[in-house]
This record gives sequence, structure tokens and C-alpha cells, in this order.
Amino acid sequence: MELYLDSVDFKEVEESMSLGIIAGLTTTPTFMHRHGITDIDAAIVKLSKMVPVLQIEALGNTPNEILAEAERQLALGLDPKNTVFKIPVSNVGIAAAKKLTDKGLKTNVHLVYTLNQAYMAMEAGATYICPLAGRMQDNGIDALTLFAQVLDVVNKYGYDSKIMFSSVRHTEHVRNALELGVHTVTAPWTVIKKLNDNNLTTLGTNQFIEHTKLMTVRVKEVTNVNATTCSVNDSVTDALVKMTSSGLGAVSVVDASNSLVGVFTDGDLRRKISEKGNAFLTSKMSDMQFGAPITVNGDALLYDAVKIFKDKQVDTIVVTQDNKPVGMIDIQDFVKMGLVG
Repeated sequence: MELYLDSVDFKEVEESMSLGIIAGLTTTPTFMHRHGITDIDAAIVKLSKMVPVLQIEALGNTPNEILAEAERQLALGLDPKNTVFKIPVSNVGIAAAKKLTDKGLKTNVHLVYTLNQAYMAMEAGATYICPLAGRMQDNGIDALTLFAQVLDVVNKYGYDSKIMFSSVRHTEHVRNALELGVHTVTAPWTVIKKLNDNNLTTLGTNQFIEHTKLMTVRVKEVTNVNATTCSVNDSVTDALVKMTSSGLGAVSVVDASNSLVGVFTDGDLRRKISEKGNAFLTSKMSDMQFGAPITVNGDALLYDAVKIFKDKQVDTIVVTQDNKPVGMIDIQDFVKMGLVG
């Protein structure tokens, strides 16, 4: 089944064509009007260079006027092999479609709402016949039954016309078209973009990405290098200022040789102030008793870091390189990456 884009939005056309599977573009004067396009000819020429096949309206009050309009549009520089002229179904439209077909031009007889209209288009040799599913359903008409009837006639009598499922409102319409066996569906970009949407697919993909990160990405690649250190000779206030400037809830404490001796956290601050009052703020880092700092080497895998977070039940881990602190990793960063629940 061919998949067409139904639009005149240049950005949508460009985005959809990047998929590499869109067979062509259908347009309408109504779309042109909605998008504020005043130079229709220029828009048609631009669109023709962006898509494999362009379907455009050819209007007139007589078959000859419609034919003349199609020839005028071709003279703009359109390729007749890649251009389909859309003609509303009527006696005039059917006669025009036959004239264009006899000249080797492609047509789409559209605004079809009955089997009889579709039959007349088949007899005229229309390349495409286009009932409007959504519009029919909006008016309480059983569109899917009509498509089934039209397809049955095409197959029974061997007509060459392709049936196009148009006026698509949602992804279910595309599924309907596939189940019916229509030859072509034309849909807006908002619908086409959703055809791949599925929660289970998203969950599975995210899981694959997460597991790949765990086994391939090194800790140093996600280390927060804004993390600062403070000296054992710094006051608690100094440490607090550095902690705040880093945006983290902890700061590494180092000795004169820049070796890690401990980690001071915002939790430590709250506990000590509760115990000792505001006087604690003037204390030095050397006055504190630090437990063994929890660290991870920058060359370790994220898998190792996640294991430490889970086993040690901490929020922050000091990242070291050559036994020197080079930054920190925060559990919230791992939550955002989907590595920790």
C-alpha cells in the first residue's frame, strides 16, 4: 500500500520525506488557503521538487477548461510522469478525467461518496479514485463498507484504478486501509508520525538503551566536573559556599597532597547544626570525623556506579582518577538517565 502525505506545509513535507518511504504528496486549495499561500503556482513548483509524486487540483467549468488548466500547470515545469491531477467527481469531471487519461496524463477523481461515482471514475480510466473516509464518517456514512465495495468492483472487473483512502483522522484509519486492501492511503503528518507509536516498543527500546549505557559508558563520561573540593583547613562555611556553587549536595575534603580524606554533605551540615548550633559553622573540616569516603574510579562502567548506589544507599559518589578526586556523580543524574529507579 502506497503511503502519501496529505499537506502543503513545507516543513512537514521535508520532515516526512526524510523517512524515505513516502510515495507522494496530495494537496488541496483548502490547504493552500489555510497556510496563507497566495502564489499557488510557486508553491506547486516548489513542492514538485520536494516529493516523488505530486497530486494537485485541476479545476474548470468544462472538460476542456480542466484539461487546459492541467496543461497550464505542466507548463510551469512539472514532470507529467510525476504529476497527478485531482478532479472532483461529476459529469464534467469524468469527461475531463477521460480526456486527460487519453493524453497519457494521470488523474485522481476525488470527493467520491458512492459506488456509482467510483464506477464512473473507473470507466474514465482514473489513476486514483479517492473516497473521503473521515468526512463520510463525520456524516454518519459507513465509509469502510464503501471502500470494500469499490475494491470488490475493481478486482471483479479488472480496472486499473488505485483506490486511495483519504480524509484520514487517526492511525486507526491507516489500519482500516491496510485491512481493506486499498492501494493507497494519504494521511496528515500528525497521523503518520504516530504510526510507530507503541508503549511496549518504547519501554523495550529504553531498556535496551539503558542496558547498553550500563555496559559501555564510563563513569568519567557522566562525571559532574563542577564538583569542587575543600581543604581540611577550610571552615564549614567555606565548604558550604563551595557546595552551593557546585549545585551538588556534597563536597570532597582533601589534605595538602590533594588526597581524599572524606566527604562533607548537606546532611552532615543539618545534623551538626542540630547538635552544636550555629557555632558549628566556624568549625574547620579538620575538626570533623569522616568515615571512609565512597568512591568509584572514572574508568569504571556505569554498571559499577549503579551497584555502588544500590549497595551503599548513598546519593553522591566521589569520582577518582589516580586516587585523586576529579568530580562527583549524583544519583539524581542516574535517575534522569533511567539507570536507577
